[in-house]
Amino acid sequence: MKYNSLKTLVRYAMLIALTTVMTMVIQIPTVGTEGYLNLGDMVVFLAALILGRKGGFIVGGFGSALADLITGYTHYVPITFVVKGLEGFIAASLLETKIGKDKPIVATSIAGIFMAFGYFIPETFMYGKAAVASIPGNILQGLVGAITSVVLYNALNRVKGIK
Repeated sequence: MKYNSLKTLVRYAMLIALTTVMTMVIQIPTVGTEGYLNLGDMVVFLAALILGRKGGFIVGGFGSALADLITGYTHYVPITFVVKGLEGFIAASLLETKIGKDKPIVATSIAGIFMAFGYFIPETFMYGKAAVASIPGNILQGLVGAITSVVLYNALNRVKGIK
């Protein structure tokens, strides 16, 4: 295995593990559904900023779904894999545009809002009208993740030896 591909594999593994941990550290149950709010989006967006579309999808999907699996939210695992994977992919795709490069918080915020509605659609089949109750919390979670990831990414870029 070449050094560069090993380095990339280690980055993926570290960010997947960090996503899982940050998703599990603080879990605030949502009203009306059997879901929870967490800090994992911050790492999903960080992966999108560092690794691009492929990395955003892989880290978002596997890291977040693994947290659901470990914490007993097994009914959310396939939904989370798709929604969080797409959240990372969308963020990275938008970050490649002019507005994403100029204002990364806008790009990550749009992906965070997508996540809220990405969960809402399957939750309507699971919980009916009660699924609406999860939208504000998920939007807040996405926006907090968007802001903190951009701030953290900018701070990491200023540290020598991190790149």
